[in-house]
Amino acid sequence: MNTENNKVLISGTVVSEPVFSHEVYEEMFFTFLLDTPRLSEAKDVIKITISEKFLSGDGIKIGDNVKIDGQFRSYNNFSNIGNRLILTVFVKDIEKLDETDTMENLNSIYLNGYICKQPIYRTTPFGREIADILLAVNRSYNKSDYIPCIAWGRNAKYAETLNIGDNVIIKGRIQSREYQKKLSETEFELKTAYEISVAKLERVSEKIVL
Repeated sequence: MNTENNKVLISGTVVSEPVFSHEVYEEMFFTFLLDTPRLSEAKDVIKITISEKFLSGDGIKIGDNVKIDGQFRSYNNFSNIGNRLILTVFVKDIEKLDETDTMENLNSIYLNGYICKQPIYRTTPFGREIADILLAVNRSYNKSDYIPCIAWGRNAKYAETLNIGDNVIIKGRIQSREYQKKLSETEFELKTAYEISVAKLERVSEKIVL
């Protein structure tokens, strides 16, 4: 399987200690949060999944500036705690930056996948065009990652012409968004959603039957 159909390059500051997540074939994996700046004053806080093999020596700690090469992956959450779909950057390689390094504002993603849900096109009350896209990206061992994307303006209008099974390339950035989930008439829970903000959207072949 060509892993280049899902490629992430991101840099930022570690804002939580790595905590144990799961174990696969006797290899332990941990998660932490990465604070990555936007061009504006806002920041995105992205969940990172990393193998224990990268945590030997000095490890990863709060305040470290790092650059990560990886993939954006989705996992089903069977714990009934948090979101049903867990979205995370899976580390393929990580570089710790020292104080003399100038940290680039890196947050880019390249995806080559298939439309697996009819895109939802809408306009805001102020007339801004938006489209929600769910992309299935193939992974090794007959697995797929299901990645929500959001397009604006011309890309949103183009997304309206796409259909289930269309093969598309998406380039953009990973962004986080906080929202309130209503638990009762008086209770709300603050949650975080992750999605790809689409900068470029392109159909690359005829659709397949999913």
